Amino acid sequence: MLRFHTSGESHGQALVAILQGLPAGLRLDFDYLNRELKRRQGGYGRGGRMKIESDTAQFLSGVRHGETIGSPITILIENRDWENWKEALAVEDRPETRAKYKPLSPPRPGHADLAGCLKFNFRDARYVLERASARETAARVAAGAVAKIFLRGLEMEVASHTLAVGGATLKRRAVPFEEILGLRNKDEVVLNCVDAAAESRMKEEVDRALKTKDSVGGVFEVAARGVPPGLGSAAQWDEKLDGRLAQAVMSIQAVKAVEIGTGVESAHALGSSVHDAISYDREHKRFTRKSNHAGGIEGGMTNGEDVRVRGYLKPISTLRQPLESVDFETKQPVKAAYERSDVCVVPAAGVIGEAMVALVLAQAALEKFGGDSIQETRRNFTAYLDQVKKF
Repeated sequence: MLRFHTSGESHGQALVAILQGLPAGLRLDFDYLNRELKRRQGGYGRGGRMKIESDTAQFLSGVRHGETIGSPITILIENRDWENWKEALAVEDRPETRAKYKPLSPPRPGHADLAGCLKFNFRDARYVLERASARETAARVAAGAVAKIFLRGLEMEVASHTLAVGGATLKRRAVPFEEILGLRNKDEVVLNCVDAAAESRMKEEVDRALKTKDSVGGVFEVAARGVPPGLGSAAQWDEKLDGRLAQAVMSIQAVKAVEIGTGVESAHALGSSVHDAISYDREHKRFTRKSNHAGGIEGGMTNGEDVRVRGYLKPISTLRQPLESVDFETKQPVKAAYERSDVCVVPAAGVIGEAMVALVLAQAALEKFGGDSIQETRRNFTAYLDQVKKF
């Protein structure tokens, strides 16, 4: 079974991802992996932290001579900002350092500060926010890049684009996968939208929030092409692939809603206009659909169409014009604390969404096709595709 964990604090020495369960013999592309990390750092409306960090993945285990060897893969990403925090976040107990740094209070509305301090009995929100920070997602993107390389070997590709920033939305709802993938070829990522006019309106939303010392949310869509039918299962609630994808995307910081296909619109429509009619392509020997409202998943299983998952982001919680809060010690009303932050993270969230979708699809593919070596996995995959064509 493929699984992964991350560790590390936002301003600590490093972030770590451990990926276990990939077959041996998968050749990795380290340049590609580092480009994925760079994509996460891009986009209009990012904060000053992106000027400090230049994320690069270091492989500590599980890889030899550029190929996976079947053991757990450990990836380390150093935090350059650690130099500015090595005293405040020192592992060793130093009384002089404790006295130098005041506890972070009051908590920020919308962030993990208050709930985390109540849960762990902290009086310093620094203990909570260091792990709750979206900086952690750099490790997810690294693990997800490895999963993408694995999926490419099974003819699957994952990409994302921006549907909305604040009140500015892309009017087109069914963007072809090739057009989404083509965004990778742009010299500069602004807001990762396929339509220049819509992207210009989105940029205005970010500028407006920046001017008023506010933040802005939005919507991204992750699309996966080449996914064969039959990944996931209808047998048990926790095996349904749409449920697993929803949990994975919802786990991204600031995501407050997830949609599969046109799920939200479908709730307000008649069944005859929602369900995707089935046809058969005799030339390619495959069942096809004239539409894809289901987002490539029916009954918790992939149906052979593109998988489409949308993530809805609330605005970033940290505001340069803080909201009302309460001091931990005095219980008196005060303005919330301010930490260096972004104004808009929708394009970056799309990259993180790609990573999470890729990890879930890779996990489902290995459940379906197995294999201790990549050659075995691909043989099983090819045999299954042959079975589907002969159906």
